Amino acid sequence: MGLKSTITKEKLKSKSKAGIVLRPSTPEIKDDYMKIKGYFEKQNIEIFLEKNSANMIDEEGIDLDILCDTVDFLVSIGGDGTLISVVRRTFRSGKPVLGINLGTLGFLTDVSLNELESFLQNLSDDENYRIDSRMMIKGNANLQNFFAFNDIVISRNSLSSMIKVDAKIDGKPFNSYYGDGIIISSPTGSTAYNLSVGGPLVYPLTDAFIVTPVAPHSLTQRPLVLPADFEIEFTITDNQGAMVIVDGQDIYEVEQNQSIKIQIASKKAKLLHRKERNYFEVLNEKLQWGN
Repeated sequence: MGLKSTITKEKLKSKSKAGIVLRPSTPEIKDDYMKIKGYFEKQNIEIFLEKNSANMIDEEGIDLDILCDTVDFLVSIGGDGTLISVVRRTFRSGKPVLGINLGTLGFLTDVSLNELESFLQNLSDDENYRIDSRMMIKGNANLQNFFAFNDIVISRNSLSSMIKVDAKIDGKPFNSYYGDGIIISSPTGSTAYNLSVGGPLVYPLTDAFIVTPVAPHSLTQRPLVLPADFEIEFTITDNQGAMVIVDGQDIYEVEQNQSIKIQIASKKAKLLHRKERNYFEVLNEKLQWGN
C-alpha cells in the first residue's frame, strides 16, 4: 500500500544546527536543558538558545528571528503550550519544530527526555523521522492580523450576559450565534477546547475549519466542519462587544458591529516527529478509548 495523501515526504536538508526554546518562567528547567544539550552535542548537532530562554537560565542566547535564520530545525522544551507558542512565532520561517515533552504525553509533543538520545542517534537516517505539515489559521480584527495553531475563540466580555454574533461564509450570511461564544479550531486544535465542548475530532493533517458554539442558547446550533478555502466572517452584534482569544495566549477586544475575519494561513506549521508516532494511538491513550 502506498503513502497516504496526508503524509509528506519532506526531509531535513541539514541536521547540524538546532535552535532551542524553553518553557518560560521555569528557571529550574536548566538541569534538563544541560542534559538535552549534551545529547545534541554528542551527535555533533550545534545548539543555539533563544534569547529569552537563555536569560532565564543565565546562558548566552540570540533573538528568535536570527535563530530561525541560523538553524536547520527548532526544538521546544516543555509541553504542548510551549510548542504552540513556538510554532505560532516561527512557522513563517518554514523551520520544523521538534517538541520535547517534560511532562505527561501531550497531543503535540511526543519525544520524552528518556527517548531523546535514541531519537537523535537515529535522526541521521531519513527513514526514522517525519515532518508533518499542519494548517494555521489567520485571523483579522481591528486591522490587526494574528495567527493560531489551535484555535481562535470569540468569547463574551461579560459573565452576566451572552454574546450575539452574525456569521458569513464568503460574504454570504449562514448563521447567527447566541450563547457564551464560538470556537474556530484547526484540525490540530480539535483535541483542545473544541473537544471539551462537544466538537468533533478531525485528523490533524486535514485542511478544515471546525466552528463550534459554546453553550448556545438554541439546541439547534451544532458544530460545523468547513473546507479551509472559505473565508468566515463573524460580526459582533452585542453591545457588550467581545474578546478574541488566540490559542489561549493572546487577547484582542472587539466592539459592537466590528468583525473578525478567518481564513487559512498561506504557510503551514511543520512538526518534526518520530516516524512511529501514531495519532490514533495518542487519542486512545489520552482519551482512554475502549476502557
